Amino acid sequence: MISSAPAYWTHDLDPVAIRFPESWGLRGVHWYGLAYAAGFVVAAWLLGRWRRAGLTPLRSAQDESALITAVMVGVIAGGRLGHVFLYARDEFAADPLMVFRVWQGGMASHGGFLGVCLAGLWFARRARADFLPVGDLLCALAPAGIFFGRLANFVNAELVGRPADVPWAVVFPREGAAPRHPSQLYEAFGEGLLPLLWVWWRYPRRLPPGRLAGEFLLLYSAARIVCEAFRVPEDGHVLGLTAGQFWTLPLAAAGLFLVLRPRRRAE
Repeated sequence: MISSAPAYWTHDLDPVAIRFPESWGLRGVHWYGLAYAAGFVVAAWLLGRWRRAGLTPLRSAQDESALITAVMVGVIAGGRLGHVFLYARDEFAADPLMVFRVWQGGMASHGGFLGVCLAGLWFARRARADFLPVGDLLCALAPAGIFFGRLANFVNAELVGRPADVPWAVVFPREGAAPRHPSQLYEAFGEGLLPLLWVWWRYPRRLPPGRLAGEFLLLYSAARIVCEAFRVPEDGHVLGLTAGQFWTLPLAAAGLFLVLRPRRRAE
């Protein structure tokens, strides 16, 4: 008798993209690091393209370099600290040095958003520019990094989905034999690729300051809240929502405020 049960793909991807000789004392280059590098490269390319077209508040290549550097620091520091204090408090209490082992994964997008926001505030003050246009620019650059970061989550077999029997379910051996939703890929599409296509279309248009940032935050928040329904909660529930959904609500509120703000001012 032939079984009709679907054959699910078993995750066997190596989180290390390039392995070094053991004598070097280093494991190698991780896909996680390459994902962040790819996000920064795409952001730098878009930034240069838009600056030369006169679509940004940046006045020179030096401004461009300063902003990219600030964003890199904000994303890495904010993302790591966000993960530690939102989702890995017990692990941090047992081993405080884990905060520095970023190559093992563990970056919270909510912390990354806060880090980027602080970087934008610093840059706007340094360049004597209005913060809202800088915020629009940062939100136009963010989706590429989110997209590559979620792909790295999938390669690392972290942030796995709930058990499922859909044909495209994946078996993550570290989580047992049950097939699961590849929720990391859902998030790569919903939180990264769709907003990237949206801002690519919207950014060259003359929009009120803050409008594009608001639209991005609403798109991201909606995708995150939906995708969280397919993902194993990292840190339990808060008021009936997963922790990820709960911490996304302030982003959604900020996005709604920015979208409605120009209309309210016009009235």
